Amino acid sequence: MKVTEHLQNATSTLFSFEILPPVKGTSIQSIYQGIDPLMEFKPPFINVTYHREEYVFKERENGLLEKITIRKRPGTVGICSAIMNKYHVDAVPHIICGGFSREETENALMDLNFLGIDNVLLLRGDAVKTEPGFRPHKDGHSYATDLIKQVVQLNHGHYLDEEMENPVPTDFCIGVAGYPEKHMEAPNLSADLKYLKQKVDLGANYIITQMFFDNQKFFEFVNACRAAGITVPIIPGLKTLTTRNQLNVLPRYFNIDLPEDLVNAVEACTNPKDVKQVGIDWTIQQCKELMDFGVPCLHFYTMSKSDATVAVAKAIF
Repeated sequence: MKVTEHLQNATSTLFSFEILPPVKGTSIQSIYQGIDPLMEFKPPFINVTYHREEYVFKERENGLLEKITIRKRPGTVGICSAIMNKYHVDAVPHIICGGFSREETENALMDLNFLGIDNVLLLRGDAVKTEPGFRPHKDGHSYATDLIKQVVQLNHGHYLDEEMENPVPTDFCIGVAGYPEKHMEAPNLSADLKYLKQKVDLGANYIITQMFFDNQKFFEFVNACRAAGITVPIIPGLKTLTTRNQLNVLPRYFNIDLPEDLVNAVEACTNPKDVKQVGIDWTIQQCKELMDFGVPCLHFYTMSKSDATVAVAKAIF
């Protein structure tokens, strides 16, 4: 079932979450161990991230450096299939621009279609860690809008091979990302909203937001979207703060602000257990306010660790 159908059929706020593929060489059981405790909350769909290739430089015998491509978290398509087979819920794979040609993207989408996976979250993706900025594949896409166009074309039966006879159209439900505190590369919130509106106009069916810790920023974001004519469902993305180190890590990597009250509460803690409880209590309060606001679903970024999300969900659902 499509994500939008789950949202339309729901009689109360839904629960969903996102997991990371395991590192290369790790058993699929590590994924199941993170998912199993969350299944009691009946998620209708589970998102699976994609992490693009990374590079290392190894010195050759002649002293020159050789650039070698490595993949640390492969298997998104296989993981999605395994999740749907084991748990009988819909899996939502992330499809990114970086590292893929248009043909490779089409092949991946065809594999997903054959497996009965009809939801995708389309993202530009991040830059490779060893590069100063995002660089697209020479035969690939530069922006999420380009990905949306390709998927919409497939949904209309238009493949890259224009000589195909009677091609069967796909039927993907398209999700995209929204940023209540703006994308780190956008010049301002107004420009970022313009780009988001463009994604929706091109065919995006729903929006999942970047994590945020200040609900007021989400409320303002939703109101701005509606004022701009964006009518698709907007799902808030939530992350429970669990360690003191995240006070610095989360703002740096995700370009978000942490509320002063949350920071003060964490800094007043004398041990890691208390820090984690502060984060859980904060997320519980966020969820209650968001449900009162009428959000269709609460989407949790678990990083494949379920204990904090379980504690929040038990208090909410």
